[in-house]
Amino acid sequence: MNIFIDNKSGIPIYDQIYKQIKQMIVSGELKEDDMLPSIRNLAKDLGISVITTKRAYEELEREGFIYTVAAKGCFVATKNIELIREETLKHIEEHMQEIVQLSRACRLTKKDIIDMLDIIMEEE
Repeated sequence: MNIFIDNKSGIPIYDQIYKQIKQMIVSGELKEDDMLPSIRNLAKDLGISVITTKRAYEELEREGFIYTVAAKGCFVATKNIELIREETLKHIEEHMQEIVQLSRACRLTKKDIIDMLDIIMEEE
């Protein structure tokens, strides 16, 4: 599992781990019942505190992305696709609200925003 920690980002390290593992689960890179690295091994590999890794795993478990089996480790939980979709839609809506506010400040029209979105989507 490749996790990249950016010490200059200003985002807490546990949150960076949490987001990257969550993305791997949502994208299907990590499958249901896949075993995650132990908290100690991941902390060692990343050169960070065990407490930081533990916090990321606890957050993932709290949100239902992973589960823990005593003396066995942490595993990817069964995905609730609809819940994940709703959470993603919520984030998109939040970003869109910010876009609307910024576009009003710049006096952009709806067409301007749609044109910008079309260009961005074509580049990917």
